[in-house]
Amino acid sequence: MDPDGSEQDPEMKKYSSVCVGREEDIKKSERMTAVVHDREVVIFYHRGEYHAMDIRCYHSGGPLHLGEIEEFDGRPCIVCPWHKYKITLATGEGLYQSINPKDPSAKPKWCSKGIKQRIHTVTVDNGNIYVTLSNEPLKCDSDFYATGIFKVIQSSS
Repeated sequence: MDPDGSEQDPEMKKYSSVCVGREEDIKKSERMTAVVHDREVVIFYHRGEYHAMDIRCYHSGGPLHLGEIEEFDGRPCIVCPWHKYKITLATGEGLYQSINPKDPSAKPKWCSKGIKQRIHTVTVDNGNIYVTLSNEPLKCDSDFYATGIFKVIQSSS
């Protein structure tokens, strides 16, 4: 029940914003982890913008909060520390380099595997950072690692 006594649809509650911390804290550390409606996320502050995504890499469940942010093809990406998979902060696309093996003068170019990592919305209000889980119906590969058996954030209880 909500404070006003009304029932809230559990599905809608799952997509309500959750305060995960203060703006000054994430600006210092440039990243933070949080649990939002039982889903673990990592929030990045990079070049004046906030980005949030599932904490585990879509490929093999690597801990993205321990990865480095690097630019590939002009796009900021988190690089998974386990297998060096590159994921764009803005869209969750997996990037890879491709080359035409039949063209000896070809240069490698960056290509997209499509959206692989679920991205969530970050908002700032009065110095507080809020995360709203994505309710996009498309299935992301990272959804597999968002279940309870792959949790990385230790509960204080």
